[in-house]
Amino acid sequence: MNSRMLASARPGSFRKTLQCAVPFALVMVAACVLGAGALRAQGAAGSSAAGAKIGVINVRQAIASTAEGKQAGAELQSQFAARQTELEGLNKDINALRQRIDAGSGKFSQEEQVRLQREGEVKARQLQRKQDEYQEDVNAAQADVFDRIGRKMIDVLDRYARENGYVAVLDTSAQNTPILFASTNIDVTQDIVKLYDAAYPIKGGAPAATTTPTKPAATRPAAQPPAAKPPQR
Repeated sequence: MNSRMLASARPGSFRKTLQCAVPFALVMVAACVLGAGALRAQGAAGSSAAGAKIGVINVRQAIASTAEGKQAGAELQSQFAARQTELEGLNKDINALRQRIDAGSGKFSQEEQVRLQREGEVKARQLQRKQDEYQEDVNAAQADVFDRIGRKMIDVLDRYARENGYVAVLDTSAQNTPILFASTNIDVTQDIVKLYDAAYPIKGGAPAATTTPTKPAATRPAAQPPAAKPPQR
C-alpha cells in the first residue's frame, strides 16, 4: 500500500503553497513491534550445520497484507477522514489568502497589507499545530495496530520456522538488518500471511485455508518494501 504524508507548514511561511495528500497505510510505521526482533534463532548448534535453512520476511508488508491488517487500515482511514478534510480546508484557506495578497500587491493600504499578512501567519501556525497533532495521533493508532498484529505474528512465524526447519528468519523491512541480497525462494512473507489469516480470521470473513505451506516456491516474486514511510515519533 502506498502512502503520502502531509507536507509540513512552518509558522511564518503561509505564503508558500502547502501540499496536502491523504496519508495511510499501515506499512508506513517503521517502529514495528517486530523490527529487528524478527530474527528467530532456532537452535544455535544447528546454525553451523551444512544445509541449515535461512529465511527472510518483510514484516511490515506481511502485517499490512493480512486480512486483519487491511481491515484495520480501512478503519483508520475512516477514523481520521474528518481531520484530514479539516487540514485540507485550512490549507486551501491559506493558499487563497496568499493569492489575494499577491493579486492586491500595491493596491492595498499598508494597514490592510499588514492585517492580511498577520492573518496568514496565524492560519499557518494553526495548520502546523493541527497537522502535528494529527500526525502524532495517526502514528500512535498505527503503532497500536502493528503491536496487536505483530505480537500474534511472532507466534505464527515461530511455529512456522520450527515446523519447517529454519534456523533463522530475517526481517528485510528492519532498518538495521544488513541484508544486501536475498533469493526469492527463501522469502516466507506470503506463507506467514496465509498462516496468520488462517489462525486469526476477521469477523465475517470466509475461513482461510489451514494447510501449512512448505518451502516457498522458487518462482515467488520478491517482497517489495513499502513505497513510503511515516516520520518517526
